[in-house]
Order: sequence, then C-alpha cells, then structure tokens
Amino acid sequence: MQLARRRKPSALISMTSLIDVMLILLVFFMVTSTYLDLDMMPMVQSSDEAEAPPGTSAAAGAPLLVQLSAAGQVRLRGQVLEIATLGAQLADMVADNPGLRVLVLPSGAADAQALVGLIDAATAAGVTDLRVIRPEGGQ
Repeated sequence: MQLARRRKPSALISMTSLIDVMLILLVFFMVTSTYLDLDMMPMVQSSDEAEAPPGTSAAAGAPLLVQLSAAGQVRLRGQVLEIATLGAQLADMVADNPGLRVLVLPSGAADAQALVGLIDAATAAGVTDLRVIRPEGGQ
C-alpha cells in the first residue's frame, strides 16, 4: 500500500506590506522635498524671449510678476519701487499691452493693507487681469 502525500500549498506573497512601504516612502519624500523659489521658474518660454523687441525684457503675452515683501516693499523686475511709481509703470505697460497679466506674489508675512494698496494701484493703472498667487507652504 502506498500513501500519497499531499503537496504543500505554495506560499502566497502578500502585496500589502509592499504597498504600505511604498506609501510611507511617498509621504516621506513629499514632506522632505524642497520647493524652488518662484524667481527660479521661467515666466517666459525661450522662443518668446527671442521674438521680443530689443527694448523689452519679456514678450507681450508674458505675465508680469510683482513681489510684495514682508516689509511692504514692492519689487518689479528686480527693482524696489514705491506704489506710486509702480502705478505709473503699470499704466505705461497697459497702454502698450491692454491685455497685460499681472501676477502678485506676496510674502507670507506681508501686511494685508500693503497688498490691498498694491492691488488698488494696479487696478487704477488699468490692469484688468490681476492674480494674487501664493506658493504652498508660505514663506
């Protein structure tokens, strides 16, 4: 008489632990990653820069970035300006390009009143496409 042994069932590999580890790694890398400053992001494509007239630094359709610091200083194209001077420059730019898009980047510690004053100066200069942007995480 011969007894047949049953074969051991093959071990099943559980994917649960692998998925758990991958999710933990994903969260870890998202939390520890650093984000670049918006000054590092090109606001104009290189093909647009080549087509721009020699006197201008950006193409006609490119957005204009206006920064507001925590101290209330307004910075346009790297120059610190007063609100009145900014309004005059924006009025000249709107006269040349009526569809000018202005992006306002306030610091996380910027005063709300300074931001409102900046927005008022831009709208008084004739800017119709104005957006306030805020990077995630604040500064």
